[in-house]
Amino acid sequence: MTPVIAFGEALVDMLSSRLGEAAGDAPETFTPYAGGAPANVAVACARLGVPSRFLGMLGEDHFGDFLAAELAAHGVDTSGVVRTRAARTALAFVSRDADGERTFDFYRPPAADLLYRLDHLPAGVFARPAIVHFCSNSLTEPEIAETTLAMAEMARRAGCLVSVDANLRHNLWASGTADIALVTRLLDAADLLKLATEELDYLRADHPRDAWLAERLAAGVKVAVITDGAGEVRVHGAHLDDRVTPPRVEAVDTTAGGDAFIGGLLAELAEHTAATGLDAGWHQDADFLKRAVATACRCGAHAVTRPGAYAALPDRDDLAAYRA
Repeated sequence: MTPVIAFGEALVDMLSSRLGEAAGDAPETFTPYAGGAPANVAVACARLGVPSRFLGMLGEDHFGDFLAAELAAHGVDTSGVVRTRAARTALAFVSRDADGERTFDFYRPPAADLLYRLDHLPAGVFARPAIVHFCSNSLTEPEIAETTLAMAEMARRAGCLVSVDANLRHNLWASGTADIALVTRLLDAADLLKLATEELDYLRADHPRDAWLAERLAAGVKVAVITDGAGEVRVHGAHLDDRVTPPRVEAVDTTAGGDAFIGGLLAELAEHTAATGLDAGWHQDADFLKRAVATACRCGAHAVTRPGAYAALPDRDDLAAYRA
């Protein structure tokens, strides 16, 4: 099976005990859950039986120990994880409304994950064809942005399939909004691109949606997958434009929904390309892509019915309950 390599941040989600404005007489408490978008994706793939590896940096602190242990416990290869005393492991305090939608207060920067550099890469990391996954949270500081873009280019030159989830978190950027030009550079390095409708609308600015998507395909993106919360998922490429409807569920915590979705999609792609190869036209196989996105939707649906990130991600048995 094609392995999946995820690069970026692993952090601790401190999940609030409160839902919405309801507080009562009880004090607000926060429960630590292992998280971080690319780390979530690595765990999602491992739980679905795909060999996965996480590349990133953690602090030599209690939370770094916690994350390293959680990644390993879920079957993720952590041999590419670097530890440092130069910065602490990042934290995200997560509040939820009555529908499970969340807001984040990040304690980053400074944070250990931002200190990862090309010389931390394990030798021969891209020697074997793999699916390599990135997101925009590793673009928020100049040096980690340079590292991320260089890694994406290295992976593509080595014959890997590059996946990018926009995953915009505006409050991680010093300006308070994501740098559209910089994020777009990473998106255009992708073979597979995933973004939410609101992210597409932010990034396209005054461009019409279809014209903006056409620009991404012209830059080299093979397939763009656009999610819309509980609504239809659009699967768009040069030779297809399809829709997939997710299962209906009652959301408890949406923290890991998008990561479970892209993890499920990459797991399906890993299984498919193990037989066909990474360059054998997966992006032109409309039937495969529709099936794969349907599986990804089930993964996302399962994750939002449970609190936390790693803890909410499904295995194959969990997905059986969502089959028609």
